[in-house]
Amino acid sequence: MARRPGRNFLFVPGPTNLPDRVLRSMAVSMEDHRSPAFPQLTLPLFEGMKKVFKTKDGTVFIFPSSGTGGWEAALTNTLAPGDKVLTARFGQFSHLWTDMAQRLGLDVEIQEEEWGTGAHEEKIEEALRADKAHEIKAVMVVHNETATGVTSNIGAIRKAIDAAGHPALLFVDSVSGLGSIDFRFDEWGVDCAVSGSQKGLMLPAGLGFVCVSPKALNVRKNAKLNKVYFDFDDHLKQNPAGYFPYTPALPLLYGLKEALACLEDEGFDNVLRRHHVLAEGTRAAVKAWGLKLCAKSPRWHSDTVSAILAPEGVDAAKIISTAYNRYNLALGAGLSKVAGKVFRIGHLGDLNELMLLGAIAGTEMALLDNGVKIEAGSGVAAAAQYFRQNPIEAQAATPKAA
Repeated sequence: MARRPGRNFLFVPGPTNLPDRVLRSMAVSMEDHRSPAFPQLTLPLFEGMKKVFKTKDGTVFIFPSSGTGGWEAALTNTLAPGDKVLTARFGQFSHLWTDMAQRLGLDVEIQEEEWGTGAHEEKIEEALRADKAHEIKAVMVVHNETATGVTSNIGAIRKAIDAAGHPALLFVDSVSGLGSIDFRFDEWGVDCAVSGSQKGLMLPAGLGFVCVSPKALNVRKNAKLNKVYFDFDDHLKQNPAGYFPYTPALPLLYGLKEALACLEDEGFDNVLRRHHVLAEGTRAAVKAWGLKLCAKSPRWHSDTVSAILAPEGVDAAKIISTAYNRYNLALGAGLSKVAGKVFRIGHLGDLNELMLLGAIAGTEMALLDNGVKIEAGSGVAAAAQYFRQNPIEAQAATPKAA
């Protein structure tokens, strides 16, 4: 295939675009990961990730894995075979985490929710109130479901657990939320939070993160599920001194150091504002096209990805194919139940308004090429107008007209 000039426009909801400074930081020679100097790199990473999770009391584990490894670590280090867990299932990734729990030998009570909605805290509270014997050991929730562009309210779910007076642990998958959408580990009383490197942290895939509360750490003596690679105990023996129980992914650790510096330099509040503004601009474009989001109402809107329903009779996969093959634009595909029905625009990571406007323009052209009757330029104009009125930097001043 002939080389295509210019950059590929990467607008899937992960992996995301990497800052140039992060890319440069990973071009390192190999070094001894047992040397006396190695903790100078690693110890600040654990503290930096605690800031991202917003925790003082939590313990952060860094695994050379994807977020899926974090899922497994959270479950196997806190639960025993046959333990009952409660989960809401409303998208591809909540489905996969449920499947993992079942395959590990857990008894999973599933609350099926309509795709396009998320976890309903009132239903979780009802189930926990009905569990008089406290057989449910944990509640599993996907914070941000990228398949459908849905975000669940984790703070409300913690309130529901407390209102039920139930001791269940709260497990949260924030693989596509952390570093992009507000996450408050301590304030929300999360017990195990799972994330990955390739989304809001602006790194290649390859690092899985688990933040664990003191309560969750304390129950690990009762965790009888088999684990080796993901055993917290092995890490607890090595991490406090700045080392790992096996060879770490060295370039990714250097990349993480720089990615954390990027977040610090921008300011965490500004990061969240930027993602919200970019998401709102995208939603303005979708409205201008006359299309609808998969998310059923603004309550569920995700600030990292918009899953957009293709018009009746139009194959969303063809829109995605056209965008890629003709315009060098990578859009997210529909997964599982929504395959062929939605296309997704990821708007997270190292991203600004002009980059996103390019993706919206490419999407418009792909829609038109596939016979979707929209007005050319309408989405770009709507998004641009929103961005002009809502600067991504909270303190940015609007210059006065001459």
